[in-house]
Amino acid sequence: MATPSVAGRTNLLKLWPWVVIPLAALVLPFIFTSGHAINLLSHMGVAIIFALSYNMLLGNTGLLSFGHAVYYGLGAYVAMHVLRAINDAGGQGLPVELLPLVGALAGLGFGILFGTFSVRRAGVVFAMITLGLGALVFSSSQMFTDFFGGEAGLFGNRAEAPSLFGIDYASSLAVYYLVVAWALIAAILIYLLRKTPLGWMANAVRDNPERAQFVGYDPTIVRFIQFSLSACFAGLAGGLYVITDEIVNAEVVGQIQSGAVLLGTYIGGIGYFIGPIVGASIVTVLESSLSSYTEAWVLYFGLLFITIVMFAPMGIVGVIHTQYLNWKAGGWKGNTGIRLYLIVTGLIGIFGAICVIELSYHYFRSWDPSAPFVLMGVTVDATTVLPWLACFAIAIIGFGLMLFHGRPMLSRHTGATSRGGNA
Repeated sequence: MATPSVAGRTNLLKLWPWVVIPLAALVLPFIFTSGHAINLLSHMGVAIIFALSYNMLLGNTGLLSFGHAVYYGLGAYVAMHVLRAINDAGGQGLPVELLPLVGALAGLGFGILFGTFSVRRAGVVFAMITLGLGALVFSSSQMFTDFFGGEAGLFGNRAEAPSLFGIDYASSLAVYYLVVAWALIAAILIYLLRKTPLGWMANAVRDNPERAQFVGYDPTIVRFIQFSLSACFAGLAGGLYVITDEIVNAEVVGQIQSGAVLLGTYIGGIGYFIGPIVGASIVTVLESSLSSYTEAWVLYFGLLFITIVMFAPMGIVGVIHTQYLNWKAGGWKGNTGIRLYLIVTGLIGIFGAICVIELSYHYFRSWDPSAPFVLMGVTVDATTVLPWLACFAIAIIGFGLMLFHGRPMLSRHTGATSRGGNA
């Protein structure tokens, strides 16, 4: 039986993210003060809600969806129509702070509508149905221009909407704190839902639907409720997107948006509540920053996803948590230097691989491959042999030292420690 002091420390460890993350969110605008940075932080908050809603399906219920952007996007469109109506009424109507609830209700409504037939089967069938629904809604956005606004999309002005607290939302900082408030509310609600009987039964349906049915729960009903609530939170994120960007177009219901939320959720770790938060933050930053540095940013996303799926299926948070437990159990004792060696050599190999990719993109996609090309701060000619040899050499040396020198060293040390412990 755990002593009160041990139980108190355990509860404190469970509560620290709920203290640290909100405090960090409050402080970040004072560190990153530019308008671009604050807008990026706002998008990060929206992406976090969206990823948490997606994890209600994939992580909690085991439903792989390729069309979750449908509820995010349709929630955004309905919220935008309400905002435009407020603008047309001269700023009279629903306060801007409550506009995300419009998106949430729209997402819930469409979730109930599409969920009635899409959750009857799980696995590949469910995935294909969501893929078809995504294509259907995206095609409809090109046809029904009165609702979707055509290629140009729809525009609104958040500053002309009334505020419950008299706040001027022309300021990007005010919008950011509104996003933080809604992100915190959504995260708390989603977390509490995981602790309800519905959350436990969703896990049971994910792991063994036949056993859940045997004890008296209909897997289809459990999936339907989870699906509808997930769509509700996705619509909430869509309503916030309307406030942050003041524009909605067909991209918000497209497959790229659905792929981005899948990518972020899985990269962060679907088995951990904080995983989608970490993954969505990383993907948002990379989408915004990486695309301004390289044309190959989509390729890097794909490689990152493949690497996570193949070598770290628990996601980034899962890897960190596993290594933390290993460290607590003494697994790092005496081999910290070897692990650091693996990290450094791996980073060297990644650096070389990135150089090869950038050279390839310049050589095969540039109008003039012989034009001077700045690679990692060095001007090179991609048509000469030397840059290619140097980049391949760095990649081969880095990965070679990691795989054929560092890993055997770690295996030998771990095996020797285990034998010593058993002896």
